[in-house]
Amino acid sequence: MTAPAPAPKAFVVGHPIAHSRSPLIHGHWLSAHGLAGSYERLDVAPEAFADFLSGFPASGFVGGNVTIPHKEAAFRLVATMTPRAERIGAVNTLSLDAAGRLHGDNTDAPGFLAHLDATLGADWPETTGIGAGRTALLLGAGGAARAIAVGLLERGLPHIRIANRTAARAEALRGLDSARVEAVAWDHVPGLLGEAGLLVNTTSLGMAGAEALDLDLAGLPDGAAVADIVYVPLETPLLAAARARSLRTVDGLGMLLHQAVPGFARWFGVTPQVTPDLRALVVADIEGRR
Repeated sequence: MTAPAPAPKAFVVGHPIAHSRSPLIHGHWLSAHGLAGSYERLDVAPEAFADFLSGFPASGFVGGNVTIPHKEAAFRLVATMTPRAERIGAVNTLSLDAAGRLHGDNTDAPGFLAHLDATLGADWPETTGIGAGRTALLLGAGGAARAIAVGLLERGLPHIRIANRTAARAEALRGLDSARVEAVAWDHVPGLLGEAGLLVNTTSLGMAGAEALDLDLAGLPDGAAVADIVYVPLETPLLAAARARSLRTVDGLGMLLHQAVPGFARWFGVTPQVTPDLRALVVADIEGRR
């Protein structure tokens, strides 16, 4: 009699890693779908990361997520990757291809777009006015901004502006698509709000323990939407200010939840859904850690 195949094992790797909510998300889906399998946190220091990647298939893992500070290192070390990951320059999802080689993906871009669709409706480019000439205005030029910009470009947005306090970092992102991506000075942002249909904060400003994003939203058009990738707190000062103006808002938690979907589907063979129950579970964990 042939022995049954072992249950799939997956992981999230980072340093530190105790804060990660990925095991809560994937554990919920494993339980909800009645699947055998496991998902665990692995704390691996940067100097040990290359050895970890070369050895994890022998440990029985089928793949996993990569978080800070390893996303760029994973990008350099995988054997193959998706075009999206190559464009973003970072890998957050690992799996093994048919030849057993290490394969990398970046699900932050589709995760952000899926959350926009779920919150604003799939027609948000039209309802925010972007289809009629308004821009998407991104604050920050780090890894999250790059992933989000790639996602917006893939969705076909005609004009994306990126503002960063260090102008050179914003300018570097113009290389994604010099015809559609514009780098703008940080102090020009207030004057550009009137042309924005979507404002996205990709910085840590507004995060618990950090300074708030000091930006008067009075200049935004009435139909604009405001998104913030920060999810602790769930309602940042930026989102509170947007709500006070009756603008539609998109919090940071949904991006975390939606970016997890492709990896789970790849490792465990079922495409999960981001449900109110899952969101409530993670919100309760956020509140419980305060």
